[in-house]
Amino acid sequence: MVSLPVYMNNLTDIIAAISDFVCGYPLFLTLIGGGLFLFIRSRAISLRMLGSSVRALRDSMNSKGGDSGQITSIQALMSSVASTVGMGNIAGVAIALVVGGPGAIFWMWCSALLGMCTKFAEVTLAVRYRERNKAGDWVGGPMYYIQNGMGKQWKWLACTFAAIAAIACFG
Repeated sequence: MVSLPVYMNNLTDIIAAISDFVCGYPLFLTLIGGGLFLFIRSRAISLRMLGSSVRALRDSMNSKGGDSGQITSIQALMSSVASTVGMGNIAGVAIALVVGGPGAIFWMWCSALLGMCTKFAEVTLAVRYRERNKAGDWVGGPMYYIQNGMGKQWKWLACTFAAIAAIACFG
């Protein structure tokens, strides 16, 4: 087995310690606290608009689509779900059931309601701060709402997000 130099072991230990700390209570409090804030601020949009979203989804399944080259609402939803839900989420549910028992499902539902409010806010920002590219197509996402919503002085953060997202796609 190849042994790492001493400084690499120390660096690995430092990175592991930081990761263990950040991915513990700080991440939990940020995600659940932020979701709870958005849930209250949006007046429980994930519950209020559930029927409307199911109707819109059903109607979009019956439609033929828009202009050529454009995707339908159901296709956009399915590609969003496919990029969000991965093997980690599926395995995470199985592990939660084994470790936490059936009560874990209740808490997953609670966190899903808060997560829906977070996703609603994210998509609202993406639509609000999107722009047209040189070809005339709409482009948007976190990079655009960081730059356009927070101001040009935050362009560095938008570029950093884009670079990290690009690296994560190949990781």
